[in-house]
Amino acid sequence: MSRIHFHADGAWLPGGFAEGVEFATDAAPDGAATLRSVRMEARPGDSTALGPIVVPGMPNLHSHAFQRAMAGLAERRAPQQAEDSFWSWREVMYVFAGRIGPDELRAIAAQLYVEMLEAGYTQVCEFHYLHHRPDGRAYDDPAAMSLALVEAARETGIGLTLLPTLYMTGGFDGRPLSERQRRFGHDVDGYLRLVERLRGLDEPRLNVGIALHSLRAVPPDAMRAVLAAIDAIGASPRQRPAARMPVHIHIAEQVGEVQDCLAIRNARPVEWLLEHAPVDARWCLVHATHLTDVETRRLAASGAVAGLCPTTEANLGDGLFPLRAYLDAGGVLGIGSDSHISVSPVEELRWLEYGQRLATRHRNISASASQPSSGETLLARALAGGAQASGGALGAFAPGHRADFVVLDEASPLFAGRSPQQVIDTWLFAGNANLVREVIVGGDRVVRERRHRDAERIARRYREVVERLARG
Repeated sequence: MSRIHFHADGAWLPGGFAEGVEFATDAAPDGAATLRSVRMEARPGDSTALGPIVVPGMPNLHSHAFQRAMAGLAERRAPQQAEDSFWSWREVMYVFAGRIGPDELRAIAAQLYVEMLEAGYTQVCEFHYLHHRPDGRAYDDPAAMSLALVEAARETGIGLTLLPTLYMTGGFDGRPLSERQRRFGHDVDGYLRLVERLRGLDEPRLNVGIALHSLRAVPPDAMRAVLAAIDAIGASPRQRPAARMPVHIHIAEQVGEVQDCLAIRNARPVEWLLEHAPVDARWCLVHATHLTDVETRRLAASGAVAGLCPTTEANLGDGLFPLRAYLDAGGVLGIGSDSHISVSPVEELRWLEYGQRLATRHRNISASASQPSSGETLLARALAGGAQASGGALGAFAPGHRADFVVLDEASPLFAGRSPQQVIDTWLFAGNANLVREVIVGGDRVVRERRHRDAERIARRYREVVERLARG
């Protein structure tokens, strides 16, 4: 194992910006370097120079990679529809998903992951339910679609938390999956075989967790069976014990979902889950948009992550998360790009704050007496919650964490005249230019001068695949 030193003239640490920061890493032969020490007021010496504005890599805690290729295709309302909604968007998505196989998925995911890295995401949680052929038959290798995502992550250098997703029913009433949902489906035994197969992969930047698509798609007995079974799954050398695997679930995204849950289970979705599952810090409740005050406090107290996806939630007309009340209750949160109508942690964090400002007609909703900066509050929360949801030591400059660095362009006019205390707020709230200049994941430089090292080849393959899909 070799050791590499990086030096930042300025780096954003938990206590704010510090000058002259040296990062000593342990670089394993497989490239997954971790931080051995972080030392302030250090001279550059022979260290690899990073720059004066360096921040940790951001985890993206919610992704459906294939949806990147359909961004912009659901922005027209059909003439016969009086109004559009999440449910009509879902029909467009089903049609598009029916065209995608392993080769297409790898090409789309690789392009998406390049865009994520160029934007400053260094880890992605892939909530993956596109398992089988369009007619519901398994591929010759039942893990073929999952492996396409693993290959795309390996090709681009992003860290991956793969969340194979259990999807069994078409509604709270237990109806069978529709024709277009059949390729998503597993029984419990088949699903657990897939999870065990994926946990056996030997990949330096791969974590494997589980996802339950939603309460409407996973019956209560199946949920209990899966949660009980993962305790018995053996860990691979790179995986944490199965009992601490990340567990993600879509929940309370739509008012209709809340109403259906009340009608059939006599409880709201988050209320029901907290009563019937051991929700704790390994869980990520994605969206959790429609909460009562009691649910908000109980979710915060559980230690679970609220997985917020502001640009997708706005695009789908979901609603607004009760941010201030959740922060006041000590809740944990992270951000995801979900359907990828935007691939930018800056935009997710900005609109997380701006949505609250529009709803309350006040400013700096995220800030508090102890932390007056909205930008630093949001960044710190998203880094910590995203790392927790990813199941890895990420998102902070601390010993034992993966050596991920995002270097911002200090020469940008947007940073002119800014003090270190103003840099994060400027980055998040002052314009739309991508200010990420370089990105290093696990000690490996994947983005240099704003471009991924393999961007052209991956984009060329992506264009060929998407043009072929458009031809039908």
